[in-house]
Amino acid sequence: MCQLLGMNCNIPTDICFSFEGFRRRGGETDHHSDGWGIGFFEGPGCRLFLDWQSSCKSPVAELVRNYPIRSTNVIAHIRKATIGQISLANTHPFLRELWGKYWLFAHNGDLKTLPPFAGSRFQPVGSTDSEQAFCWLLEALASQFTAEPPTQTLTTALKTLVAELSQYGSFNFLLSNGETLFAHCSTNLHYVVRKAPFGNAHLVDNDISVDFSSVTTSTDRVAVIATLPLTDNEAWYAMQPGELLVFRDGEPLPAT
Repeated sequence: MCQLLGMNCNIPTDICFSFEGFRRRGGETDHHSDGWGIGFFEGPGCRLFLDWQSSCKSPVAELVRNYPIRSTNVIAHIRKATIGQISLANTHPFLRELWGKYWLFAHNGDLKTLPPFAGSRFQPVGSTDSEQAFCWLLEALASQFTAEPPTQTLTTALKTLVAELSQYGSFNFLLSNGETLFAHCSTNLHYVVRKAPFGNAHLVDNDISVDFSSVTTSTDRVAVIATLPLTDNEAWYAMQPGELLVFRDGEPLPAT
Protein backbone atom coordinates (compact mmCIF):
# COMPACT_ATOMS: atom_id res chain seq x y z
CA MET A 1 0.00 0.00 0.00
CA CYS A 2 0.97 3.65 -0.48
CA GLN A 3 1.30 6.29 2.23
CA LEU A 4 -0.29 9.71 2.58
CA LEU A 5 0.79 12.99 4.14
CA GLY A 6 -1.33 16.11 4.47
CA MET A 7 -1.05 19.46 6.21
CA ASN A 8 -3.72 22.07 6.93
CA CYS A 9 -2.85 25.32 8.76
CA ASN A 10 -4.30 28.67 9.76
CA ILE A 11 -1.22 30.50 8.40
CA PRO A 12 1.22 29.54 5.62
CA THR A 13 3.65 26.98 7.06
CA ASP A 14 6.46 24.86 5.65
CA ILE A 15 6.27 21.08 5.76
CA CYS A 16 10.04 20.43 5.74
CA PHE A 17 10.17 18.64 9.12
CA SER A 18 7.32 16.23 8.39
CA PHE A 19 8.46 15.69 4.80
CA GLU A 20 11.98 14.79 5.98
CA GLY A 21 10.59 11.77 7.84
CA PHE A 22 7.90 10.94 5.29
CA ARG A 23 10.19 10.83 2.25
CA ARG A 24 12.43 8.26 3.93
CA ARG A 25 9.54 5.81 3.86
CA GLY A 26 9.87 5.85 0.08
CA GLY A 27 12.50 3.12 -0.15
CA GLU A 28 14.66 3.65 2.97
CA THR A 29 12.67 2.92 6.14
CA ASP A 30 9.79 1.34 4.18
CA HIS A 31 9.19 -0.15 0.73
CA HIS A 32 7.07 2.53 -0.97
CA SER A 33 9.57 3.17 -3.75
CA ASP A 34 7.42 3.43 -6.91
CA GLY A 35 7.21 7.21 -7.18
CA TRP A 36 6.14 10.16 -5.07
CA GLY A 37 4.58 13.59 -5.32
CA ILE A 38 3.64 16.67 -3.33
CA GLY A 39 1.32 19.61 -3.99
CA PHE A 40 1.34 23.03 -2.26
CA PHE A 41 -1.55 25.46 -2.50
CA GLU A 42 -0.61 29.13 -2.68
CA GLY A 43 -3.75 31.24 -2.97
CA PRO A 44 -5.74 29.91 -5.93
CA GLY A 45 -2.59 28.37 -7.44
CA CYS A 46 -0.93 25.04 -6.74
CA ARG A 47 2.71 23.97 -7.04
CA LEU A 48 2.98 20.29 -7.95
CA PHE A 49 6.17 18.20 -7.83
CA LEU A 50 6.07 14.60 -9.14
CA ASP A 51 8.73 11.95 -9.73
CA TRP A 52 8.50 8.28 -10.64
CA GLN A 53 11.74 7.66 -8.70
CA SER A 54 11.69 6.72 -5.01
CA SER A 55 11.40 9.70 -2.67
CA CYS A 56 14.47 8.70 -0.64
CA LYS A 57 16.67 9.03 -3.77
CA SER A 58 14.84 11.57 -5.90
CA PRO A 59 16.72 14.83 -6.56
CA VAL A 60 13.30 16.53 -6.76
CA ALA A 61 12.54 15.35 -3.22
CA GLU A 62 15.88 16.76 -2.12
CA LEU A 63 14.90 20.11 -3.64
CA VAL A 64 11.57 20.10 -1.77
CA ARG A 65 13.27 19.08 1.49
CA ASN A 66 15.57 22.11 1.31
CA TYR A 67 13.06 24.60 -0.08
CA PRO A 68 10.71 25.83 2.69
CA ILE A 69 7.61 26.48 0.58
CA ARG A 70 4.92 27.90 2.85
CA SER A 71 1.34 26.82 2.34
CA THR A 72 -1.90 26.40 4.26
CA ASN A 73 -2.78 23.14 2.49
CA VAL A 74 -0.37 20.43 1.36
CA ILE A 75 -0.89 16.86 0.11
CA ALA A 76 1.96 14.38 -0.44
CA HIS A 77 2.06 10.72 -1.46
CA ILE A 78 4.61 7.91 -1.75
CA ARG A 79 3.59 5.02 -3.97
CA LYS A 80 3.73 1.25 -3.76
CA ALA A 81 2.34 0.27 -7.16
CA THR A 82 -0.58 -2.17 -7.20
CA ILE A 83 -2.58 -1.06 -10.26
CA GLY A 84 -0.80 0.71 -13.12
CA GLN A 85 2.86 0.73 -14.09
CA ILE A 86 5.53 2.91 -12.51
CA SER A 87 5.33 6.16 -14.47
CA LEU A 88 4.92 9.89 -14.05
CA ALA A 89 1.29 9.70 -15.23
CA ASN A 90 0.49 7.29 -12.41
CA THR A 91 2.12 9.36 -9.68
CA HIS A 92 -0.03 11.07 -7.02
CA PRO A 93 -1.27 13.66 -6.15
CA PHE A 94 -3.63 14.26 -9.06
CA LEU A 95 -4.83 17.76 -9.91
CA ARG A 96 -8.06 18.89 -11.61
CA GLU A 97 -10.20 22.04 -11.84
CA LEU A 98 -13.77 22.11 -10.52
CA TRP A 99 -15.98 25.20 -9.89
CA GLY A 100 -13.07 27.49 -10.79
CA LYS A 101 -10.71 25.97 -8.20
CA TYR A 102 -7.93 23.43 -8.28
CA TRP A 103 -8.63 20.18 -6.44
CA LEU A 104 -5.75 17.98 -5.28
CA PHE A 105 -6.19 14.28 -4.47
CA ALA A 106 -4.08 11.35 -3.28
CA HIS A 107 -5.22 7.82 -2.45
CA ASN A 108 -3.92 4.91 -0.43
CA GLY A 109 -5.66 1.60 -1.01
CA ASP A 110 -6.80 -0.81 -3.69
CA LEU A 111 -10.11 -0.49 -5.52
CA LYS A 112 -10.78 -3.70 -7.41
CA THR A 113 -13.45 -2.19 -9.66
CA LEU A 114 -15.23 1.14 -9.97
CA PRO A 115 -18.80 2.18 -10.81
CA PRO A 116 -19.32 3.45 -14.37
CA PHE A 117 -18.61 7.09 -15.15
CA ALA A 118 -21.65 9.38 -15.15
CA GLY A 119 -20.12 11.85 -17.63
CA SER A 120 -17.07 12.71 -19.66
CA ARG A 121 -15.67 15.95 -18.24
CA PHE A 122 -13.09 14.27 -16.00
CA GLN A 123 -10.97 11.52 -17.53
CA PRO A 124 -7.89 9.75 -16.12
CA VAL A 125 -4.57 10.25 -17.90
CA GLY A 126 -2.82 7.30 -16.25
CA SER A 127 -3.98 3.77 -15.47
CA THR A 128 -4.39 3.79 -11.68
CA ASP A 129 -7.58 3.02 -9.79
CA SER A 130 -6.80 6.13 -7.73
CA GLU A 131 -7.02 8.62 -10.58
CA GLN A 132 -10.15 6.90 -11.89
CA ALA A 133 -11.75 7.23 -8.44
CA PHE A 134 -10.80 10.93 -8.29
CA CYS A 135 -12.35 11.57 -11.71
CA TRP A 136 -15.47 9.64 -10.70
CA LEU A 137 -15.82 11.72 -7.53
CA LEU A 138 -15.45 15.05 -9.35
CA GLU A 139 -17.83 13.97 -12.11
CA ALA A 140 -20.45 13.04 -9.50
CA LEU A 141 -20.00 16.34 -7.63
CA ALA A 142 -20.15 18.39 -10.83
CA SER A 143 -23.42 16.68 -11.78
CA GLN A 144 -24.94 17.52 -8.38
CA PHE A 145 -23.77 21.13 -8.01
CA THR A 146 -23.29 23.79 -10.69
CA ALA A 147 -21.27 25.89 -8.22
CA GLU A 148 -19.34 25.02 -5.10
CA PRO A 149 -21.81 24.39 -2.25
CA PRO A 150 -21.27 25.31 1.42
CA THR A 151 -18.78 23.06 3.20
CA GLN A 152 -21.46 21.25 5.20
CA THR A 153 -23.48 20.46 2.05
CA LEU A 154 -20.34 19.33 0.21
CA THR A 155 -19.30 17.12 3.12
CA THR A 156 -22.70 15.43 3.19
CA ALA A 157 -22.48 14.73 -0.54
CA LEU A 158 -18.93 13.42 -0.22
CA LYS A 159 -19.92 11.03 2.56
CA THR A 160 -22.53 9.43 0.30
CA LEU A 161 -20.18 9.18 -2.68
CA VAL A 162 -17.26 7.89 -0.61
CA ALA A 163 -19.45 5.22 0.99
CA GLU A 164 -20.32 4.01 -2.52
CA LEU A 165 -16.69 3.91 -3.66
CA SER A 166 -15.57 2.21 -0.44
CA GLN A 167 -17.66 -0.81 -1.35
CA TYR A 168 -15.11 -1.57 -4.06
CA GLY A 169 -12.06 -1.79 -1.77
CA SER A 170 -9.76 0.20 0.47
CA PHE A 171 -10.18 3.96 0.06
CA ASN A 172 -7.98 6.12 2.31
CA PHE A 173 -7.59 9.53 0.69
CA LEU A 174 -6.78 13.23 1.08
CA LEU A 175 -8.61 15.87 -0.96
CA SER A 176 -8.19 19.65 -0.89
CA ASN A 177 -9.31 22.76 -2.76
CA GLY A 178 -6.69 24.97 -1.09
CA GLU A 179 -9.06 26.12 1.66
CA THR A 180 -10.33 22.88 3.19
CA LEU A 181 -8.72 19.46 3.46
CA PHE A 182 -10.89 16.32 3.52
CA ALA A 183 -9.40 13.13 5.00
CA HIS A 184 -11.12 9.75 4.70
CA CYS A 185 -10.01 6.66 6.58
CA SER A 186 -10.69 3.17 5.30
CA THR A 187 -7.91 1.29 7.12
CA ASN A 188 -5.13 3.57 8.44
CA LEU A 189 -5.02 7.33 8.81
CA HIS A 190 -3.77 9.42 11.77
CA TYR A 191 -3.54 13.10 12.62
CA VAL A 192 -2.00 15.46 15.13
CA VAL A 193 -2.89 19.11 15.82
CA ARG A 194 0.02 21.33 16.85
CA LYS A 195 -0.92 24.50 18.71
CA ALA A 196 0.15 26.50 21.76
CA PRO A 197 1.78 25.56 24.01
CA PHE A 198 4.11 24.10 21.39
CA GLY A 199 6.69 21.49 22.35
CA ASN A 200 9.41 19.26 20.95
CA ALA A 201 8.75 16.69 18.22
CA HIS A 202 11.00 13.77 17.22
CA LEU A 203 10.77 11.90 13.91
CA VAL A 204 10.18 8.15 13.79
CA ASP A 205 12.13 7.66 10.55
CA ASN A 206 15.14 9.86 11.29
CA ASP A 207 16.84 10.99 14.49
CA ILE A 208 15.77 14.61 14.09
CA SER A 209 13.90 16.79 16.56
CA VAL A 210 12.48 20.30 16.40
CA ASP A 211 11.31 22.62 19.14
CA PHE A 212 8.20 24.17 17.60
CA SER A 213 7.98 26.79 20.35
CA SER A 214 11.03 28.47 18.82
CA VAL A 215 9.56 28.74 15.30
CA THR A 216 5.88 29.50 15.95
CA THR A 217 3.62 32.13 17.50
CA SER A 218 0.91 31.56 20.09
CA THR A 219 -1.83 31.78 17.45
CA ASP A 220 -0.37 29.25 14.99
CA ARG A 221 -2.27 26.03 14.46
CA VAL A 222 -1.16 23.14 12.23
CA ALA A 223 -2.86 19.81 11.55
CA VAL A 224 -0.71 17.04 10.07
CA ILE A 225 -2.38 13.94 8.66
CA ALA A 226 -0.44 10.79 7.80
CA THR A 227 -1.04 7.11 7.13
CA LEU A 228 1.13 6.28 10.14
CA PRO A 229 2.43 8.70 12.81
CA LEU A 230 5.58 10.56 11.78
CA THR A 231 6.74 11.37 15.32
CA ASP A 232 7.10 9.19 18.42
CA ASN A 233 6.51 11.77 21.17
CA GLU A 234 3.26 13.46 20.11
CA ALA A 235 -0.40 12.51 20.63
CA TRP A 236 -1.53 11.24 17.24
CA TYR A 237 -5.20 10.37 16.86
CA ALA A 238 -6.20 7.26 14.92
CA MET A 239 -9.15 7.87 12.62
CA GLN A 240 -11.86 5.22 12.55
CA PRO A 241 -12.68 3.16 9.43
CA GLY A 242 -15.36 4.98 7.46
CA GLU A 243 -14.61 8.34 9.11
CA LEU A 244 -14.43 11.49 6.97
CA LEU A 245 -12.85 14.50 8.68
CA VAL A 246 -12.85 18.06 7.39
CA PHE A 247 -9.84 20.21 8.33
CA ARG A 248 -9.81 24.00 8.15
CA ASP A 249 -7.47 26.53 9.74
CA GLY A 250 -5.37 23.78 11.32
CA GLU A 251 -8.02 21.69 13.08
CA PRO A 252 -10.87 19.31 12.30
CA LEU A 253 -14.29 20.92 12.05
CA PRO A 254 -16.99 19.70 14.43
CA ALA A 255 -18.89 16.67 13.17
CA THR A 256 -22.24 17.41 11.53
